[in-house]
Amino acid sequence: MSENEKSQAKTEQAKGKLKQTAGRAVGNERLTAEGRAEQAKGDARQAKEKMKDIFKR
Repeated sequence: MSENEKSQAKTEQAKGKLKQTAGRAVGNERLTAEGRAEQAKGDARQAKEKMKDIFKR
């Protein structure tokens, strides 16, 4: 499950970055904000998984 969580984090980060970039390109602040939020969610998930890995050792 941990590998699935890590890949999901990377996917969220990538989707967020894409939304953010698209929002900036078309001048849509809502889309830009959604992208930032999704990217932050992916960052948080990745940090959680890294902490799990640290405590497994």
